[in-house]
Amino acid sequence: MSGASAEERLAQVRGGIAKAARLAGRPPEAVTLIAVSKTHPAESIRPLLAAGQRVFGENRVQEAQAKWPALKAEFPQAALHMIGSLQSNKAAEAVALFDAIHSVDRRSLVEALAREMAKQGRRPDCFVQVNVGDEPQKGGCAVADLPALLDEARSAGLPVAGLMCIPPGEVEPAPYFALLAKLARRHGLAGLSMGMSADYETAVTIGASHVRVGTALFGERR
Repeated sequence: MSGASAEERLAQVRGGIAKAARLAGRPPEAVTLIAVSKTHPAESIRPLLAAGQRVFGENRVQEAQAKWPALKAEFPQAALHMIGSLQSNKAAEAVALFDAIHSVDRRSLVEALAREMAKQGRRPDCFVQVNVGDEPQKGGCAVADLPALLDEARSAGLPVAGLMCIPPGEVEPAPYFALLAKLARRHGLAGLSMGMSADYETAVTIGASHVRVGTALFGERR
């Protein structure tokens, strides 16, 4: 949909989510669309905000700090989700800025976030990232380490909303989404942050509660 307006791209993605949800016997409103605005300037984000999109995802604390305070002043209902890997030394900024953090993947980060939440009195939802493809270059805890990390996160008082994954590229994602859904059921978690521009409809049919869509909404990254 090159050349399409922000409204048209948003309508197409929302339509895809609704269709996939109905196929799975789920209400479309059970799925939160996160518009991945990383690397896109404020002038590219504003049309989507004006079209009614309210949840956005950023990868880097510094980039989000540069863009979002002004955008949130204009659109106070906007919610911001941290979807990139997070360094423990950025926990204070992340807790202050984000409404949800999708990349909790190690004990040191759990501890840093818990300290900052206690200090700031802000409690963003947390998703534990799982390395479902066992890929050394990717963030996320190993599947075998998930029970211990969830115990640590819950003991530290983090508001654990669900699990997140990024399946391996160039392969069918459905088995990886199904694995994440199975792990979430096993641990009594409702939230499933999975699915991106190329595969969000598949993710919705398998139970995604949050899909992270960038290219389909913004076009190719600059």
